[in-house]
Amino acid sequence: MLLGIGIMAAVDEIIFHQLLAWHHFYDQSTTDVGLMADGLLHAAELLAITAGFFMLLHLSRAGKLSKHHSVAGFFLGAGGFQLFDGLVNHKVLRLHQIRYVDNILPYDLAWNAAALALLAVGAWLMKQAGHRTNESTT
Repeated sequence: MLLGIGIMAAVDEIIFHQLLAWHHFYDQSTTDVGLMADGLLHAAELLAITAGFFMLLHLSRAGKLSKHHSVAGFFLGAGGFQLFDGLVNHKVLRLHQIRYVDNILPYDLAWNAAALALLAVGAWLMKQAGHRTNESTT
């Protein structure tokens, strides 16, 4: 899940913060503060990616890595990050909006629908991974 969180945070930060320049992680201050907040988000995403990679490496070396569960966890982590960002960061904490336009609703719907789609894929993959585990133990 950490890899999914880190990769989705990187996608958000690279595409929406840097390339499109739609927002910063924290938009309630100056541009310099927004850029610093983006840097902190970037550091956190790199830590999540690195920690996730080393956790996978440890499980692999211990012979306990389930590739199917890992892929499912990736999608669950990515979707979880996306939904948390869309609901908590955007709406509850109001750290930033997806884009500063008059009608934000289509952006909110697309953002959260993408999150739900990633979560649905992760849940389906996790169910499939569970079936594979049950079949291999019987």
